[in-house]
Amino acid sequence: MVNLEHMTAAVVGNVSAALAEDVGSGDITARLIPELASAEAAVIAREPMTLAGQPWFDEVYRQVDDAVQIDWLANDGDHIVEDAEICVISGPARSILTGERTALNFLQLLSATATVTSRYASAVSGTKAKILDTRKTIPGLRQAQKYAVRCGGGNNHRIGLYDAVLIKENHIISAGGIAAAIAAARDMHSELPVETEVESIAELREALAAGVDRVMLDNFDVADLQRAVEVNQKEGNPPADLEASGGITLDTIFAIAETGVDYISIGALTKDVEAADLSMRFRYTS
Repeated sequence: MVNLEHMTAAVVGNVSAALAEDVGSGDITARLIPELASAEAAVIAREPMTLAGQPWFDEVYRQVDDAVQIDWLANDGDHIVEDAEICVISGPARSILTGERTALNFLQLLSATATVTSRYASAVSGTKAKILDTRKTIPGLRQAQKYAVRCGGGNNHRIGLYDAVLIKENHIISAGGIAAAIAAARDMHSELPVETEVESIAELREALAAGVDRVMLDNFDVADLQRAVEVNQKEGNPPADLEASGGITLDTIFAIAETGVDYISIGALTKDVEAADLSMRFRYTS
C-alpha cells in the first residue's frame, strides 16, 4: 500500500522536477501578458475518463503561484463524461499559463492510468478477482501511477523492491530452486509476505509445500489456471493466494477471473497508457 507521507513527498518532487524541466529560467511567452492581468479558465474533458491526479495538479499551481485558485467540480475516481468541466482556475493570467502544460500533463497521464484500470476492474465485476498493478511504471512516477490505479478501482502490488518478496525465475535459478529461495526469504525477511513465480503445476506444488504466501501463475492458460486453483485448495496448508499474470487483455480477463484466482496483475495499466484528452480554455482575462 502507498505510504501517504511518501506520496506527499513524491507529489512535491514530481512537480518540482517537471516545472524545472518546462519553465527553466522563466516563461518568456507569458511575459507578453500584462503583469497584473487576471483570468479564469476551465479544464474540459474531451472524452469519457476516470479522473486522477488532483494532488499533482494542485501542487503545480502551489509551486508556480499560490495566488491561483482551483475549484474542482469532480473528485479523483469519478467517471467523467465527454465535454464536462473538471475544474475552474482563477488568478494571475501569467501564472495560469505558466502552469498549464505541466498541470495538464499530470492530469492527462494519471487519468489515463485510472481509466484503463477502471475498464479492467469493471471487466471482472461479479468475480472475487482483484486487479493489481506492477512495477512497470514510468520512471520517477511510480507513486503517481500507483495512486491512479487506486482511483480506477485497482489495487497496488508491492511499491518497490523493499516492501515484499517476489521470487521470479532468475532469483529461483540463482538461489538454487523454489524451496531454497522461499526458505531464504523466510529466514531473512520473516515479517514480509513471500510470493514466488511459477511456470507449471509441478512448480506450484513445490511452492505450496514450501509454505509460500502467494503464487504468481505466469502465462498459465485458462485450463491450467483452473487446475492450479484445484491443486491449491487441496494441497495448500493453508492455501496460498493465487495471482494470474502475463499477456492478459480485456478480451481474456473475465475467463481468467472466473477460474477462481485471487488476483490478476496487469502491466498495461501503467506502461501502455495513452494520455487522456483534456484541454484548458480561458473564459476571460481582465
